[in-house]
Amino acid sequence: MRVFILGTGRCGSVTIIRACSHITNYTSGHESRSRLTGDDRLEYDDQHIEADNRLSWFLGGLNRKYGDEAIYVHLQRDRKETAESFLRRFDARGSIIHAFSEGIKMTLPEKTGAEKRLQICYDYVDTVNENIRYFLSDKTRKMDIHLDNIQEDFSEFWKMTGAEGDLDAALEELEMKYNASNRQRVNLKYIFILPILRLWRVCQ
Repeated sequence: MRVFILGTGRCGSVTIIRACSHITNYTSGHESRSRLTGDDRLEYDDQHIEADNRLSWFLGGLNRKYGDEAIYVHLQRDRKETAESFLRRFDARGSIIHAFSEGIKMTLPEKTGAEKRLQICYDYVDTVNENIRYFLSDKTRKMDIHLDNIQEDFSEFWKMTGAEGDLDAALEELEMKYNASNRQRVNLKYIFILPILRLWRVCQ
């Protein structure tokens, strides 16, 4: 049995995989095959739990390879909180929100104001969640996990997957915040670093 945890990113996927590390009858990974190409990209071992927000762009391949044989989880966080978390990473090259803005929305991040940036973040969150909901519409083994109810939802996840191991330790992991955005650092970047870089470019 394979378990795929799908979501937008910035929704607790690192935390939930930390919790899954206390499951003894499954392996688990976070974006463990994200750099692979071709058939290798979706070649997951049996009895494995994978959380990877970029799988939302490989749903066709995921359906072809695993169809209704896998368990699918839609991991979700409050829409506003998710969008604002992506906003704090908007200028990070290599981030999914930077790629979505420049590559999908055809909007250069450095030429985008704060209000439009936030709307692009909402567009990304809504697009990914809608794609996942559509993908799951014909699946029989599926569930939602909401970040604001993660303790109770994870306990149901444990039962649904037939997980074995230390549930108490797993639930303790869910109290931790992994991969959280650093608000202060990003804000300082907006206030000091970016204006200096723009001035330097003008002077060249």
